[in-house]
Amino acid sequence: MPKPGSMPSRRKPSVDLAMTAVLLALSGQSQAADPARGRALLAERQTSQCALCHPIPGTPAYLQGDLAPDLRGIASRLSPAEIRHHLTDPDPASIMPSYSRTSGLINPGRLYLNRPILPEAAIDDIVAYLTTLTDPP
Repeated sequence: MPKPGSMPSRRKPSVDLAMTAVLLALSGQSQAADPARGRALLAERQTSQCALCHPIPGTPAYLQGDLAPDLRGIASRLSPAEIRHHLTDPDPASIMPSYSRTSGLINPGRLYLNRPILPEAAIDDIVAYLTTLTDPP
């Protein structure tokens, strides 16, 4: 319940969780990877941008992309190290961006010049969530 005279938040709880994950990561506070924060980050189209290309379990169909592989069952196909590698150093021939690299990129957007898309702690959270996805599509 908002305090009298304050504006209620119109953000969804998942947006708050995603923003919390990014803020914690940027603050440098060490924290264990959290699958719930990772799920929120994946679903947040403006933060991680994953849902722009990938179908993601639990995300409404109209918010999911269809350009990249379905993430359901990814943990039965890839190890946690392989999942992290796909996020941090993807195949240059794919349209997948590097979420942590800042050099050697071809034509990055101005927003991402010399800065990663996500901090390492947020990548840890996403990997923690993706390793829970064992059911095949």
